[in-house]
Amino acid sequence: MNARSLVVGAAGILVLTAIATPVNINAQNAPPATHLTYAKDVAPIMQRSCQTCHRPGTNAPMSLLTYEDVRPWARAIKNKVTQRLMPPWHIERNVGIQKFKDDPSLSDTEIATIAAWVDGGAPKGSVNDMPAAPSFPDDEAWHIGTPDLIVEIPKPHVVPAAGGDLWIDYIADSNMTEDRYLQAVEAKPGPGARAVVHHLLTYLIQDIDQDDVLAGRLDDRPTNNESFLNEFAVGKNGDILPEGTAKLVKAGSKIRFNLHYHPSGKETTDRARVGLKFYPKGYKPKYHQISLQIANAHEELDIPANTITRHDGYYTFTKPARVTALQAHMHNRGKRMCVEAILPSGRAQTLNCMYFDFNWHKVYNYADDATPLLPAGTVLHTILWHDNTANNRSNPDPRNWIGYGQRTMDEMAFSWVTWTYLDDADYKRMVAERNAWRTTTSQQQQ
Repeated sequence: MNARSLVVGAAGILVLTAIATPVNINAQNAPPATHLTYAKDVAPIMQRSCQTCHRPGTNAPMSLLTYEDVRPWARAIKNKVTQRLMPPWHIERNVGIQKFKDDPSLSDTEIATIAAWVDGGAPKGSVNDMPAAPSFPDDEAWHIGTPDLIVEIPKPHVVPAAGGDLWIDYIADSNMTEDRYLQAVEAKPGPGARAVVHHLLTYLIQDIDQDDVLAGRLDDRPTNNESFLNEFAVGKNGDILPEGTAKLVKAGSKIRFNLHYHPSGKETTDRARVGLKFYPKGYKPKYHQISLQIANAHEELDIPANTITRHDGYYTFTKPARVTALQAHMHNRGKRMCVEAILPSGRAQTLNCMYFDFNWHKVYNYADDATPLLPAGTVLHTILWHDNTANNRSNPDPRNWIGYGQRTMDEMAFSWVTWTYLDDADYKRMVAERNAWRTTTSQQQQ
């Protein structure tokens, strides 16, 4: 099946744009194994998709910077990549949109190349074929530019050298004294602490009043006072909001840090932080970015022992919308999520399906030319599955019923969705531009 870009026209007509055709994972997709070497064929793949995480000073369990690093792990690497467990990218490739920002996943041909190289004895090859060592960005540099405000967790957190993983929340005051519009945001561990921070999620906590809601300055749930802000994961470099789009950060707001710590063998102190970059004072954005928990199935969450369950949730867009990101949220029994757009005509189209692994809370940001453009009245239907059986290796106890709860041993079920409401004129213009791009791309592929 072709990867697709979803556009819904002003009349609610779907236009599906072919982007690429996946290749079956088998040795026929790779050059003959006798010709494959690490230097010429495998090193470029490792540099693009593996070494950002697998290098000294990060939380990866081993370095994969050199052939000597890689060779002892060759069989394990083949096993992980052929099962698509590594790099961690859980979007299902046989359905929905396949164009995302910061996508480290391997093509079927790359996977076949690694598998054939391992099966051929994993030779090093000629040093003359080895690509130049990559230069990695300074881990302490801000990729969004110099922030106007940096907010840290209230106190340093000491991660012991050994022990179990820890999930913990900290809430910090922003010390904002006036309302400002956010242009970019980036979260990161404290200096020298990347090896112990598996991932970091930040949430904006602030009062929402009816005037803000009616004016469109904040999301459209008056009872909701927390919205997703940003995620840190290795290889993710911050979020710059689309031109003309902002998020309002109000005076007196707070920021919640949700941290997953992982002992690294050395006691480490972390002071996680988030950098905020604002538009100039007085700037009035045309659009406001919304990040919400939607399709929240907490009240209906009913997961009997030794069962696989499905829960559904729905959310209606009241205006034309441009969806820019999806993220699943469940706990240890969470296994899979699908999101489909049900158009006002009643026709439905799957945006994406994804597997879920509680160890990787990943936000999937659509490429600019693939963001779903949806008409007013579209319903987002989210389907979430939990596996409360012994077959789920992450399940702490399949013998017991599980319902909603804040603890890791409890469960949740919702999707984080980020979108911008558009006016009718801009929506029609964006759809026309996407259709023109589709036509040009189709002609170039012929």
